[in-house]
Amino acid sequence: MKCELFPFQQKALDSLHKCCAIAQQNYGAMRVPQVISFTAPTGAGKTIISSALIEQIFCGSPNVPEQPNAIVVWLSDSPELNKQSRDKIETKADRIQIGQCVTIEDESFDQEILEDGYIYFLNTQKLSKTSNLTSHSDSRQYTIWETLNNTILQKSDHLYMIIDEAHRGAKTNQTSIMQSFIKGNEYCPPMPVVVGMSATIERFNALIAGTTSSQHFVRITPEEVRQSGLLKDLIKIFSPDDSLENKEMGVLQAATDEWEDKWAHWHQYCKEQHYKYVNPIFVIQVENGKGEQISATDLDECLSVIEKRRNSKFAEGEVVHCFGNHTDITINGLTVRYVEPSRIQDDDNIKVVFFKESLTTGWDCPRAETMMSFQHAVDSTYIAQLLGRMIRTPMQMHIQVDESLNFVHLYLPHFKADTVSAIVDELQKGEGGIIPTSQDNVGGKRKTTRLSIKQNNTSETGQNTDNGQGQNSGDSQEQSADTTQKQDSEGNKEQPAEPNTGQKSEISQEQSSESSQKEETQAGQEQSSESNQEHNSENNSNQDSQPSSDTTANPSSSTNDDTTGKVTNNQEISNDSSFDQMEIMRQINSLGLVSYKIRETQINDYAESLFKLAHLLTQSGLWHDAIKTILKEVVSKIDDYISVLKKDGVYDSMAEKVLEIKLTKKVFDTLGNAVDDDKQLSFFTSSNADLERQFRQANILLYNEGIGETYGQLHSDKNDDDAYKIQFILYAGNDDCITELKNYAETRFHGLVDQYRIAINKLDDKYKRQYDTIVSNGDVISKHTFNLPENFEITFDENYTKCTDHLFLDDFGFAYFKLNKWESTTLNEERQRKGFVCWLRNQDRKSWALCIPYKINGKHKAMYPDFLIFSKTEDGGYHISILEPHGDQYADALPKAQGMAEYAKQNATTLDSIQIIRIFDDYTTGKQHCRRLDLSKSAIQKKIMNLSTPDDLNNLFITDGFVEYNLSDKCE
Repeated sequence: MKCELFPFQQKALDSLHKCCAIAQQNYGAMRVPQVISFTAPTGAGKTIISSALIEQIFCGSPNVPEQPNAIVVWLSDSPELNKQSRDKIETKADRIQIGQCVTIEDESFDQEILEDGYIYFLNTQKLSKTSNLTSHSDSRQYTIWETLNNTILQKSDHLYMIIDEAHRGAKTNQTSIMQSFIKGNEYCPPMPVVVGMSATIERFNALIAGTTSSQHFVRITPEEVRQSGLLKDLIKIFSPDDSLENKEMGVLQAATDEWEDKWAHWHQYCKEQHYKYVNPIFVIQVENGKGEQISATDLDECLSVIEKRRNSKFAEGEVVHCFGNHTDITINGLTVRYVEPSRIQDDDNIKVVFFKESLTTGWDCPRAETMMSFQHAVDSTYIAQLLGRMIRTPMQMHIQVDESLNFVHLYLPHFKADTVSAIVDELQKGEGGIIPTSQDNVGGKRKTTRLSIKQNNTSETGQNTDNGQGQNSGDSQEQSADTTQKQDSEGNKEQPAEPNTGQKSEISQEQSSESSQKEETQAGQEQSSESNQEHNSENNSNQDSQPSSDTTANPSSSTNDDTTGKVTNNQEISNDSSFDQMEIMRQINSLGLVSYKIRETQINDYAESLFKLAHLLTQSGLWHDAIKTILKEVVSKIDDYISVLKKDGVYDSMAEKVLEIKLTKKVFDTLGNAVDDDKQLSFFTSSNADLERQFRQANILLYNEGIGETYGQLHSDKNDDDAYKIQFILYAGNDDCITELKNYAETRFHGLVDQYRIAINKLDDKYKRQYDTIVSNGDVISKHTFNLPENFEITFDENYTKCTDHLFLDDFGFAYFKLNKWESTTLNEERQRKGFVCWLRNQDRKSWALCIPYKINGKHKAMYPDFLIFSKTEDGGYHISILEPHGDQYADALPKAQGMAEYAKQNATTLDSIQIIRIFDDYTTGKQHCRRLDLSKSAIQKKIMNLSTPDDLNNLFITDGFVEYNLSDKCE
């Protein structure tokens, strides 16, 4: 394949190929049809996986020999889908030859039997009784059913069928053309081996359950796809607040602002990371028209509002439509051409797409990141299905630097909270349910703000010197994400509300056509700005009223400590010392602080991970000879093995076995029943072709890294051209050699990870991302470098604390967090320390968050300590302290403490301190204070690792914990 498969795709591919091989064997032995059910969520890359499957069927895999004479029939119910699938196979499967793909055309196709080595594309629309393919004529000797029947009778041992979107036509109470291939019909028996693939496979599974076919199942889980970075992190659905006037155009303005913001952030990211620009598309679903009316939605007003909002006119070709009339139309004086849905993604000039209900079939457009729908609540199912087509990431990866690029936005002016919930329910039932979905109001009290790092934001008060007029680091110079004054449709100037919401859309959401209404709305927006952070579904309770940062903590076990310390609205905490956010981020990112990723299972074996890492080191320039060196080290192991065989006098006899093949036969009667057992006929000397086949198979077994060719370059024999091939085959076929190779790879892999982890962090984002993927897939617990992003988003509504000393701030110099008693007490003590600069809320389960592994009940888990504290050093640098206020009411208290102790031991030279903290009552003063255990001290580490019960940890706080009484007194 020209593209490298993601680990979950490779895993599914291996399972599919094994199932196909088993199915062929079963059919050959029992003549029972075999059906493989392949289910994968939208965005999993089913067609890519199927393309790789076809390639492996023809060319072989480590576990299944090649079948160059195979015949594959690809079936769908749409010529458009067939065309897309064929294009993908021809462009991505590089071992499929030009001309191997054949589309069966009803006008020209007439064959007695399908030819070996070809992939035939067939759609059910051409199999109806009235189709030319299904009837004889002067120009057609064989119907398509006769061709398929003849092929099944003569070539069943290498015939495969793949059914795309297998759920279509699979209703058990109906008879469809697709079902003929599963059940057979009067013209043709069932296909021997069928692979049915779909994102919603239930109907297909119900269909095959009612047949006599043997069934095999391959499934990709939603979480596997999400973790890969192929899908967005969050779907944000916005509906209008009751107070919002002129809902349709007000929400359209908000959606336009969001789309413009995406343009600015994608432009900045691609420019900095040297990627091809991602031009996000604004998708607008309008209502159907009546009579000759194109749409009940005023298209002229829509385009006018968007152009006024962005203060720029569109050029011809930037706005297109997918309406059913398939002709160019004029909208607000602009010629708007028709474009087929399947062609939108590849046309970088397209910015806005108007459509009605035509973007479900043949539409695959990851660039479509913002959607506005004028449809009404009755269309919730359809909108949910449509949104499922927008959840793919444009660059097929998670963006760590700029979190806003991992969200997809949907704006619904005719939906309210209850009807939005219907869409969310549909998403949870269907393909989009794998992605967390948040609901918000346009013009409501709940706010979303983007906290970011600014280039120049210091002043004597520590607040932003630009007073909210600066730009996010991800914005381009032409566009400010939040604070630039804009004009509404009446030409009125609009001022930003506080707190800044991180989106222009939030500012404008309460705007109406009347300036008095707009002023009222702005006043209401400012009144509602004093609101608190509320987490979306993927965040855990450590930012709510619980002191634990573990997502498994039981909220019902909250103590009084957690509930009595809620701060009131309007509370503001200021920092009297200035700090340079960018300088702190640069120094922190350069330290190489370790963060971990924890997976339930290892994706790749160490040898595969080693080769991938060596390629990355070579491509990045960190070690130009990395892959050459690793290959030579592996080749030396082959050389050692062959030397031992020759020394022991067994090489010649083993080489002869490689050159021998066994010929077997099986005889069937006319009904397909076996009449005798397999009989070994004789031994034959292997032909050159068979030796080449075994050599290719050995190369595949050894990760297709060219080890055999490298060995041949160093150990070729002029007198025996085949000697090195035989030696390589012997090595690859020896289990002990493979085990020893994997042991070597494990040690070498971990050595390179430790050697280059920090150096990788200084490279471009694409190399860091490749490294993270390779290392994550290579180990259950993998080491990564803690890297701060440039911005991330938070959501809040009430009871927040407004801070100016958080490392990330909005455009007005504030951050907004809900802090419980333990957290606020801990931070108040830290603020009094000499050298204190700022703090960071470690965001649970964010891709950039600092993660520490711990073990509980025999399983590895991930924890995210609450705070990182940054303090100034005498030489102008910064210390990092990690603080975790954690209650004793949680069963994970001791395992987490031990995980943090081990982490502190490994990062002793990087961290100033790492502490677990508890709140205690001081009966002598009547006040509460923090009692701390400093895990950076080796004596404390040793004691914690020897503890066995939670009570032991409680006692350690009493005997070895320390208290900052003077600081607590100042905080009360």
